[in-house]
Amino acid sequence: MAMSGGRDDGQPMMEMNTTPLIDVMLVLLIMLIITIPVQTHAVKIDLPQQSNQPQNVVEPDKNKVYIDAQGQVYWNALPVDNVTLQQYLEQSTQLPTEPELHFQPDPNARYEKVDEVLAIVKRANVTKLGFVGNEQYQGAF
Repeated sequence: MAMSGGRDDGQPMMEMNTTPLIDVMLVLLIMLIITIPVQTHAVKIDLPQQSNQPQNVVEPDKNKVYIDAQGQVYWNALPVDNVTLQQYLEQSTQLPTEPELHFQPDPNARYEKVDEVLAIVKRANVTKLGFVGNEQYQGAF
């Protein structure tokens, strides 16, 4: 670090001496680096959990999707969420002969939930879809 010796005319030096300031800043930087904890890079993932459900829940001839009045979706009488329903539908479309899918919403089920499940069925490219229980709506109109 360079230092100036002033001028020859005897006047005081007007420049600030930055050497002590830089030394203090370097000491603070080193202390900060030492006190920072070591970063560990971790990727959080959800691993599949063991379940008590049978592995073959997709029937080879026909499967039934039912929506109750509270909006719970059932696949062959087993409650499922949207992701599991999508997986079951993809499994059924991968079979050599695609099984029929019987869709039966409860008359009191919300339309939004029925529409959401039908969108999942459409995204899975199910071609054999049938609505079951339409006679329950006979008195509604």
